[in-house]
Amino acid sequence: MSDVKAGPARRRYRSPLREESARRTRQAVVAAARELFVARGYAATSLADVAAAAGVARPTVFAAFGSKAALLHRVVDEALAGDDEPVPVAERPWFRPVFEAAGQEAVLDAYARVAELIGARAAQVFETVRRAADAAPEAAELWRTMVDNRRAGARMVVERLTSLGPLAVETERAIDVVWFYNDPAHYAALVTGRGWPPDAYVAWLSSQMRQAVL
Repeated sequence: MSDVKAGPARRRYRSPLREESARRTRQAVVAAARELFVARGYAATSLADVAAAAGVARPTVFAAFGSKAALLHRVVDEALAGDDEPVPVAERPWFRPVFEAAGQEAVLDAYARVAELIGARAAQVFETVRRAADAAPEAAELWRTMVDNRRAGARMVVERLTSLGPLAVETERAIDVVWFYNDPAHYAALVTGRGWPPDAYVAWLSSQMRQAVL
């Protein structure tokens, strides 16, 4: 048996400058991917296309994200959250008013504002994934997750509503209603497509949810 003692374990060196540079590179790649996925479609966009648009090498994109499917997932996440910070949507400051509202109508007013905010950021990305789901299994899986996550968000809102008082409909029906109205496709149709002012959209959305569940 050797009596040579192992030396002290090497400490992993962390460079804040290098980490910040890597983060900026990831942000550039995500921004380029979003633009190309929306403009060309998911299937018609390659990692090489994204790399060229971001001004980096293709291996850099692959090293950062691993696959085009993972990159699409990141585009969706950042469109929903508004940035690349690892903070769940429900814990974001702009979502907090939904939980802090003192009455049922105020909860729906706050959630309508959240839906408008997400619609403005993510409606195009949602439509891109929906279209890609017809031909790409990985996009179809992501789309199902997105639909499920919208319903989970609707459930959180309805749970908050029921904590403040009874509803006019059964719980599952209320969740269905809120899930239907939190679809960014409504924003795309009315604000982007028909030119509604965002405040008018928020007022309409809140009114529809109130009439259906309260």
